[in-house]
Amino acid sequence: MTRHTKRRDKLRKTLRKEKVDALLVTNFTNVTYLTGFFGDDSYLLVTPDDELLVSDARFTTQIEEECPGLATFIRQPGERMTDSVADAVGERKIERLGVEADSMTLGLRNALADKLTGVDLAPTSGLVEGLRLIKDRDEIDSTRAACMQAKRAFEVVRAGWDPAMTELDVAHELERQARRFGATKLSFPPIIAVGERAALPHAIPTDKKIGDAPFTLIDWGADAGPYISDLTRMVCMGKPSVKFTKIYNLVLKAQVAAIEAIRPGAICEDVDAVARKIITRGGFGKEFGHGLGHGTGLEVHEAPRFSRGQKTELRPGMIVTVEPGIYLPGWGGVRIEDDILVTKTGFEVLTDVPKRLEECVV
Repeated sequence: MTRHTKRRDKLRKTLRKEKVDALLVTNFTNVTYLTGFFGDDSYLLVTPDDELLVSDARFTTQIEEECPGLATFIRQPGERMTDSVADAVGERKIERLGVEADSMTLGLRNALADKLTGVDLAPTSGLVEGLRLIKDRDEIDSTRAACMQAKRAFEVVRAGWDPAMTELDVAHELERQARRFGATKLSFPPIIAVGERAALPHAIPTDKKIGDAPFTLIDWGADAGPYISDLTRMVCMGKPSVKFTKIYNLVLKAQVAAIEAIRPGAICEDVDAVARKIITRGGFGKEFGHGLGHGTGLEVHEAPRFSRGQKTELRPGMIVTVEPGIYLPGWGGVRIEDDILVTKTGFEVLTDVPKRLEECVV
């Protein structure tokens, strides 16, 4: 039994609880998780007894290579996806069809309803995403590879740090180096922010030179194909200022404390509160304006979430980021981020890029 077969069998158990006859998986990432197929424009119909991947002729060979033995229906040119799905649902006499309400568009839902007269379209939420919360050994190993690829790419870029480089230069070089070390691409468009631009948590790289300010924020990750990493580090040129030193050490203290609070049974909002309390007591609570972190996996942002109101209980096999930050408009910002595996006894830091203040100086 393959790991994808096991995943579909787990999903079938949730269908019984949802009291639906089948689930139409339209989120392409969820289709990948359940089948191993990395193409797009394809839906997966999962019933208690079988599954069917509805795709088109562009992907026939790819499907055979990536998921041999998987039952498929290949649409002919001009055949609408909704017609193909309606035929498959009708053949299986499905009366109550679960749909992925979190990702399905209203237009698609209405188009299906027009075709599936007499079929109850039941909205579901997080059925596949709930399975994706806990990573298996292969998923963890792929994430480890992504962390190593990101580290090695950063090491090369840092070694060649040149004040004449622009934020865009750094972004492009990070991707080039990540690919050299085996990544398929970066996990996301990297955030490279010099000086006061580091006050923008999601700054887009520009032509600003890294020598225009004494510090630069770098948020990047590698895609190991298929799992990803997500890190943030600061690079300082010369001796850090008193202000930078104070803020950096406060963020680092908050991050380390939050990581040490990670263990099976810990509640996500409680881990967030550990870091938030330290930063608030340091006088910068209002300047920490985002959640502490998030899960990673096939996508860079997955469940669970570290933020206020998040009651999810941590379990072994979850992979999460811990990334507190302080952002001061007109001055800049500091964020430190690592990827953490929840283990049976606590946690394991998967990213080992140095982060003590003196190790940030070039």
